[in-house]
Amino acid sequence: MKAAVLYGKEQVRIEDVPARALQTGEVRLCVEAALTCGTDLKVYKRGYHARMIVPPAVFGHELSGTVSEVGLGVNGWRFGERVVVANSAPCGRCFFCLQGQENLCDDLLFLNGAYAEAIVVPARLVEKNLLRLRPETSFADAALVEPLACVVKGVEDCDLRDGQRVLVLGSGPIGLMFVCLAKHAGCEVKVAGRSERRLQAALRVGAAQAIDLTGQVDSVAAIQAAAHSTFDVVIEAVGKPEAWEAAVRLVRKGGTVNFFGGCPAGTTVSLDTGLLHYSNLTLLASFHHTPRTIRRALELIETGVIQGREFIDGECPLSRLPELFHSMTTNNHAVKTLIRVHE
Repeated sequence: MKAAVLYGKEQVRIEDVPARALQTGEVRLCVEAALTCGTDLKVYKRGYHARMIVPPAVFGHELSGTVSEVGLGVNGWRFGERVVVANSAPCGRCFFCLQGQENLCDDLLFLNGAYAEAIVVPARLVEKNLLRLRPETSFADAALVEPLACVVKGVEDCDLRDGQRVLVLGSGPIGLMFVCLAKHAGCEVKVAGRSERRLQAALRVGAAQAIDLTGQVDSVAAIQAAAHSTFDVVIEAVGKPEAWEAAVRLVRKGGTVNFFGGCPAGTTVSLDTGLLHYSNLTLLASFHHTPRTIRRALELIETGVIQGREFIDGECPLSRLPELFHSMTTNNHAVKTLIRVHE
């Protein structure tokens, strides 16, 4: 089968990869939709991810498809079923799983290989995070489940409520999903980012205001001047230390900040301890997803709260994926690109 293989820093090749035999409990999927992701771009730039993928390895993790083969010991699944699968599954036995914090599982099992004609789903993921799709659910929409499940967890961690004023820093796919879910929760949402294309998308999915930070040296001052309001909740969806620091300065006294965007390894932030203490701020950092938020994400997609057309704004054949990722390192204005794995 054709598949994208990551070999190291900015090295991805499309190769013929042999399809291995299924082990007990596994399922093989014919990939029908695969989507680009900011995490995959980070992995491409870095050449690896300490927890998710060590090269050489098949690449990509947002996908949906149909069951093409069922291994021994698999019950409840049959050939041709339309499904979506998450990119990981917890063990269910460690301290964190037993505390209901499966996203922090000591033995998270990750799945990569979305940018391929087919993928083998390990037994644990078949058991915990392989879900059926409604007949009318498009594969492209379903492939949004994994990133959306992470955002669902972030929204729940913030305990968003009707009438709250929310600022989302970052207008990428994750930022746009936060805008959509915060609006769905009854919040007044504003977003700040640097891509006109993405800021227009933010307005379409429910942002009351989109603040363009292009060319702004002091983003805090620019947001304060444009927004004319303080914020009950600030969600950082950029993944840069300076954005984390800005988020703390933009939230109101007694407010909540969610450091959602993961910063590069080894970076640090400097926070005003007086501001944190005397403003009684709540600071939190949401990470990954759980089996429950995976199911909630699919529900939000299948009830139309999240629609793929608002997030998927380009297509690319699998054969040109290396060129696509190279271009994304310098000029990534698309929200998400659908990879056509069957050309």
